[in-house]
Amino acid sequence: MLNESISRLVQYGIETGLLPECEKIYATNLLLDLFHEDSYEEPEEKAENIDLESVLKELLDEAVNRGLIEDSIGYRDLFDTKMMNCLVPRPAQVQKEFWDAYEKSPEAATEYFYKLSQDSDYIRRYRVKKDKKWTVESPYGTIDITINLSKPEKDPKAIAAAKNAKNNAYPKCQLCMENEGYAGRLDHPARENHRIIPITINESKWGFQYSPYVYYNEHCIVFNGEHTPMKIDRAAFTKLFDFVKQFPHYFLGSNADLPIVGGSILSHDHFQGGHYTFAMAKAPIEMKVTIPGYEDVEAGIVKWPLSVLRIRHQDEKRLIDLADHVLKAWRGYTDEAAFIFAETDGEPHNTITPIARMKDGMYELDLTLRNNITTEEHLLGVYHPHAQYHHIKKENIGLIEVMGLAVLPARLKDEIELLKKYILEGKDIRSNEKIEKHADWVEKFLPEYEEINADNIEEILQQEIGKVFVHVLEDAGVYKCTEEGREAFMRFIQTL
Repeated sequence: MLNESISRLVQYGIETGLLPECEKIYATNLLLDLFHEDSYEEPEEKAENIDLESVLKELLDEAVNRGLIEDSIGYRDLFDTKMMNCLVPRPAQVQKEFWDAYEKSPEAATEYFYKLSQDSDYIRRYRVKKDKKWTVESPYGTIDITINLSKPEKDPKAIAAAKNAKNNAYPKCQLCMENEGYAGRLDHPARENHRIIPITINESKWGFQYSPYVYYNEHCIVFNGEHTPMKIDRAAFTKLFDFVKQFPHYFLGSNADLPIVGGSILSHDHFQGGHYTFAMAKAPIEMKVTIPGYEDVEAGIVKWPLSVLRIRHQDEKRLIDLADHVLKAWRGYTDEAAFIFAETDGEPHNTITPIARMKDGMYELDLTLRNNITTEEHLLGVYHPHAQYHHIKKENIGLIEVMGLAVLPARLKDEIELLKKYILEGKDIRSNEKIEKHADWVEKFLPEYEEINADNIEEILQQEIGKVFVHVLEDAGVYKCTEEGREAFMRFIQTL
């Protein structure tokens, strides 16, 4: 059985191009060593159309049977990554292939690297497929919704082992260069099958990789070679355009650099991008504006629930200058009538979520104004999902949500199934502690539908969840999409 499974895994490596035919014996021997096996006999039949998930399961079961690993998600993930590393080219070879492809086109380079990141099982296709995805129409365009199921659930054994493990500061975080090839541990994912492309950004060493969880097409991460905190400043705008100039088919954006309005690791300077067009990028300019000293730059307020100033020019340096001007003005801006405070008790509140792209031969930069002030009524943030929507989305609104993609918690999958059952059977939602938090919401939208049945209940719930997310985005907007909100937005623009 072990011989057949190893043979299939090696053949998978050859079929996908991870492994040249001449390295077949070498890879086989590496895998035998992992299983502490001294002998091997090549199966007579050559496997074809190999399903990676099935082969890895066979091999992991064998590792458990041999006492090599414990039977839990954490240990299995560490071991299957070790197996995949037996097939994946060394970093220097991957980098050479990438830049050779780049000579043809940036698209050819990223296409090669994205495929490798999936074939190597760094991006686990079979888990990503489990994510639930749909779209909803809104006044702001087509909004993307996803319930993320590709991250493995916390393993009780891993949690217990991690608690007893010594404090390890290597790698410093999951975005450090040192992750490439790292074997991992129960409190840090294995990255032996992970490869990074070194690139130069703002005259310094950065890394380019893909997100293992792929929230959208070719979801990439561009990160500083040094473990240094995120900061939105003039240099950040320069970095965004340095990348977009090298990969004009990709957008690149940054989370905000303050808690609450940032959705990711603030301790390591990084950006997220990819080959995808979000609803925000498609949203039109609602009000054109002219900024003194920058009359040559196209500028306008975007028709979007968050407060976005879009600027466009053929020379990215003009956009960097203007973005720096807007950022400095926003950092120190207070408008009590609009409940905008630059700081309270010495704590700064204003920052920007920027997104850069090439569009129709022009550089384009969206500057999303953010503010993280809290009050007794809104303890998690005034411009944060309000309490009435926490049953769907309580987490911070980061870059991906800002652009129009809801990343909703995995708990919703089971809760939706329960809600369907309770609604169709006319049961009291409040009687079940797992879904009682949804009761007010369901009672509000049910009367809007003439008929709810087994055929349409799924779509109804998906559409209603989408509506909630649109409200969440509106909550996150510092200026609302109302006449009063636009007047307040223009008051800020007029200070520039």
